[in-house]
Amino acid sequence: MSKITLPCGYKSSLNLYDTQTAIGLLKRTFEERLCLALNLKRVSAPLFVDPDTGLNDDLSGVERPVKFDLKETGKNAVVVHSLAKWKRMALSVYGFSAGEGLYTDMNAIRRDEEMDNLHSVYTDQWDWEKIITKETRNEDYLKKVVQGIVGAICDTLDFLKCRYPQINVNLTRTVSFITAQELEDLYPNLTAKERENAYTKAHKTVFIMQIGDKLKSGKPHDNRAPDYDDWSLNGDILFWNELLDCALEISSMGIRVDERSLDRQLRLADANERRELPFHKALLNGELPLTIGGGIGQSRLSMLLLGKAHIGEVQVSLWDDETRKKCKENGIVLL
Repeated sequence: MSKITLPCGYKSSLNLYDTQTAIGLLKRTFEERLCLALNLKRVSAPLFVDPDTGLNDDLSGVERPVKFDLKETGKNAVVVHSLAKWKRMALSVYGFSAGEGLYTDMNAIRRDEEMDNLHSVYTDQWDWEKIITKETRNEDYLKKVVQGIVGAICDTLDFLKCRYPQINVNLTRTVSFITAQELEDLYPNLTAKERENAYTKAHKTVFIMQIGDKLKSGKPHDNRAPDYDDWSLNGDILFWNELLDCALEISSMGIRVDERSLDRQLRLADANERRELPFHKALLNGELPLTIGGGIGQSRLSMLLLGKAHIGEVQVSLWDDETRKKCKENGIVLL
């Protein structure tokens, strides 16, 4: 059975019809706010890529992509885990300039995901990427972008509550920035997830920075692929979810690797074989633009802003029979 939290006395403030209408309104509104905040334009994106290009996101390095063969070409394709690398190539090919960016709808199958209230094997997110300059490739600019995203999320909630005043969700616009090492120093006896929960409960809206490198404890806060985020200039946006009494990660993002940080991180991750892949060769040769980017969970954001207890209330996926039974008994209507 999937892990599941069952809030006592839970009842959704929106029925199924209103939920579907609200999700559409939420997505349109947030996309508008995000584009205004970050100067983004919408583009089309692939559902699958050639595994030999090195374009797929390897996530933490252990997840298996869905793989299939193409009858006409005789080659294999893999369903994307995210578009972290593809977006950077697209910015170059499409002729975007510094200060401009793109966003797209990304849909993926993550078959190894552990399912619970926040996780599904179906992933949908807004993947975005923006060209930056050497002068803006720094922590101050990273924080500015984070504040822009948080502002767009809070503006969207305000708009939804005007349309649906029964929504009882409150978010904090002020972002508390903390590094993964500072978080470990603050809570040395807690696990990484426990540290996230403790700090986010206290500060409500949080950006945990510098994820990927080993901490003083000898372990990273969380695993990160070595070839898209610069581990010194990345992080996760989390909001405190009162309903589930936990931190809810809405976005993993960061300033992307340049030649120097890619070289370092490939060595640390013992992934030097990737240097021969087309994407990595182009990056190491300085042929790709400097960028910042990330993914923002569409279903995650929908369940947060609409006050839902389970991600299955805002997306259609597959769940085991016991989870469906428990949800039905506790007022959680899975789509």
